[in-house]
Amino acid sequence: MTELTLLKLGGSLITDKDTPYTPRLDKLKELADEIASFWTSGRPLILGHGSGSFGHAAAKEYGTRDGIPTPAPLGASRHFPQMRSIWGKTEGGRYWKGFAEVWFQASQLNRFVMEALRAAGLPAIALAPVSAVTAHEIRVARWDLTPLRSALAAGLLPVIYGDVIFDEKRGGTILSTEDLFAHLTRELRPGRILLAGLEEGVWEDFPARTRLVSEIGFPSYEAMRAGIGASSSVDVTGGMAAKVGQMFELIQEVPGLTASIFSAEEAGNLSRALAGEAIGTALRA
Repeated sequence: MTELTLLKLGGSLITDKDTPYTPRLDKLKELADEIASFWTSGRPLILGHGSGSFGHAAAKEYGTRDGIPTPAPLGASRHFPQMRSIWGKTEGGRYWKGFAEVWFQASQLNRFVMEALRAAGLPAIALAPVSAVTAHEIRVARWDLTPLRSALAAGLLPVIYGDVIFDEKRGGTILSTEDLFAHLTRELRPGRILLAGLEEGVWEDFPARTRLVSEIGFPSYEAMRAGIGASSSVDVTGGMAAKVGQMFELIQEVPGLTASIFSAEEAGNLSRALAGEAIGTALRA
């Protein structure tokens, strides 16, 4: 276990998730300022963010997460007939255009995030997953982490985000920030993962939301997993149940790893979570 923290800013937190392509600029500024305060501690951090109303709207329209109906072979040249699909001349053309649209919208939101981080004085650098990651059946197959490791060693703040990814089996897909964090956790062995969103944590009685669970160990997770709710907005990469399940899979693999799911909607909550205060729902072995 190390001091490294993986922090995700959920798409529902930094965008108006029910209004396509709408960033919450004031919230981004607030969150960036809180991250900047933590940054002075000198503890290493990798920041990730979701796509919210940017990527998810286009992804749902085209079904990008599930793959491309006529996938072009990875590494194929312009001489492959399948590659004509990017111009809409084959059955898969519409879906490849959708793939490109999801990429564009995700990168647009990333630009807003990077501008907020820069304004807060953070030495942040975006590392676009589509340029470095190859997937196989919606899981990371290969990822050259040299640039990310170099950024950490240089004292920079690496920023990744949910993105379209070329997939060896499905042609193309989408990997969420949690999908990417899963690979980073296995490779870098962070001490904790913080998932900041709108939801206050895991509710014992979702969707009534009257009894928040402060801590879940793996044995109790097994007993309550069926009752963990889904996301209240469109989320093509999985809701709360998927996030909790993925975190426990990692907690079982990486000794000492903890995760926290909490709301950063209230000013100061992100600072408290970064400082190690108990907030939201803690997940432990």
